[in-house]
Amino acid sequence: MASRKATKQNQARSPATPGSADSSSGNATEGQFRIVGLGASAGGLEAFEQFFRAVPPDCGLAFVLVPHLDPSHASILTEILQRSTVMPVVEAMDQIAVAPNHVYVIPPNRDMAIFHGILQLSVPEVPRGQRMPIDAFLRSLAEDQGEQAVGIILSGTGSDGTLGLRAIVGAGGITLAQEPSTAKYDSMPSSAIRAGYVTHVLPVEKMLEALLADAQPGRIRLAAAASAPTPVPVPVGGMSRLLMQLRSATGHDFSLYKKSTIGRRIERRMAQHEVTDIEVYTRYLKEHSAEAKALFKELLINVTSFFRDPEAFVALKRDILPQLFADKPDDYVFRVWVAGCATGEEAYSIAIVLREFMDEAHREFKVQFYSTDLDDDAIAIARTGIYPPNIAADVTPERLRRFFVKEDAGYRVKKEIREMVVFAIQNVIKDPPFTKLDLVSCRNLMIYLEPELQNRLIPAFHYALKPGGILFLSPSESIGGHPDLFSAVSRKWKLYRAVHSAASTRATMADGLAWATERGGKGPDEAAKEEKKTNFAELTRRALLQAYAPASVMTDTKGNILFVHGDSGRYLRPAPGQPTLNVVEMAREGLQLDLRAALHDAAQLGLPTLGREVSVKTNGDFKTVSLSVRPLSDPDAG
Repeated sequence: MASRKATKQNQARSPATPGSADSSSGNATEGQFRIVGLGASAGGLEAFEQFFRAVPPDCGLAFVLVPHLDPSHASILTEILQRSTVMPVVEAMDQIAVAPNHVYVIPPNRDMAIFHGILQLSVPEVPRGQRMPIDAFLRSLAEDQGEQAVGIILSGTGSDGTLGLRAIVGAGGITLAQEPSTAKYDSMPSSAIRAGYVTHVLPVEKMLEALLADAQPGRIRLAAAASAPTPVPVPVGGMSRLLMQLRSATGHDFSLYKKSTIGRRIERRMAQHEVTDIEVYTRYLKEHSAEAKALFKELLINVTSFFRDPEAFVALKRDILPQLFADKPDDYVFRVWVAGCATGEEAYSIAIVLREFMDEAHREFKVQFYSTDLDDDAIAIARTGIYPPNIAADVTPERLRRFFVKEDAGYRVKKEIREMVVFAIQNVIKDPPFTKLDLVSCRNLMIYLEPELQNRLIPAFHYALKPGGILFLSPSESIGGHPDLFSAVSRKWKLYRAVHSAASTRATMADGLAWATERGGKGPDEAAKEEKKTNFAELTRRALLQAYAPASVMTDTKGNILFVHGDSGRYLRPAPGQPTLNVVEMAREGLQLDLRAALHDAAQLGLPTLGREVSVKTNGDFKTVSLSVRPLSDPDAG
């Protein structure tokens, strides 16, 4: 039917994944009512009845229900639920506008989405058993309503709804799941909870109270809200002090992230602790390291999906890769970097496209593929390569068969694709970029950053790319005020080619990128000038080293100590048994694990570890020390 196209577009452009619009946008405006999407399967009827018995009829919310229904039988769910609420309960119709204080139920044998507040119905294109109708609706709800979206997962079997909640989290909305112990069937809520996309885990009858507590000021006005703690908007000064405290606790600076995005997440953490004063919450953050970690995780936007914007990947394979591989020798090493990869779907999507292209072109190149993110939990998921069954909505059956293995928990990326990609922890904002790359993909990261930070990242990506290399952004991002650094290959899908010229090099250096000076060789005049300055530079270096540098060691790539500076006795001691100078074996208790991982990242990936807090046992007590491991600039030194 006519609405199918709109439905498909909504599913393809969900904000849960790279390429979304800013999660603070969407169609929600001040004073607009919230739309609550509820999904359930087996045992869902009882849960629905419990939920609506607790909801007042003048709540100001709209409810859209997506249960798993038998496609061959008419549903009487509307009649049954009407006994639990005085709000009108109706079966959804195509093109019906959603209104507050109403309940809408998906009809049997239909897919449903929402577009500008209007429900869109379509005939399913996949058979029953393979459909994920809850995910489909919640993803479209996230895109359509932004931070006003609410997703709730109740009793049911399987994992439908998990990816839908992820979309709503990415849009800044609220997500709830039924406490598994209270659910008749706990698979669906447990799946969402394990994935980490649930704001509140509650018994059904307590969910309305949580919605009121999480209400944005000025957005939901309910009579019952007086009993719920509602956080006030975070003032700029208070936010700055809080972010300074967070930086002190975690080593990561969020001051140039968009205030609309981080403000909502700070307010949410405050509401969960029933705190309304930002200064009080800042003190709480200082006194509780676990809360600092929880807020840090809250601020990270770890949402993505496979083949986000499918047409963009078609353009990458059809138009970009043939150009990048043209005239390349058989021993060419193709280098890729996916920055801000979250849980890895974007990286694996590009790896699959690369594999397909090489197979179809009957050419085999060596690929060096780096995929990085700030969140260690997300990187751990990416390395495992196991994803829920719901990915079938984004991955074609042919690709599922060819590149994935079906397991009980879902789908695992096949070994040949997993081994193409090296996942690592990296802060793209402050850590040096990879270099000499053919392709850089950074999708759905810059939309969460202030323009100042975006303008620093674009030159960094330009520096990372070889001349003619490709930058791949999301449809909601662009190169901004740097047309001298890139030329557009596809404006629609935000594919840009790096332009390297004298002007672009000057522009890159003007943006304050210290590593830009490493590009290219130096002319004889420059070399002669530097030679004359060497004595002064060396004197300065030695003075600073003696006065300010912490205890340090220089090692080879295997960790064998080559040089020691300062007193390292607090951190290293002779290892028992056969004498050794390996720094990992000599590390004191508590230091070995982090040191080994940091050395691996530096030696194998060229990635630094900066300011990681580690508890080390010295003189019988554990003390917190700051560990940094940096690769030396000369790659041939070993």
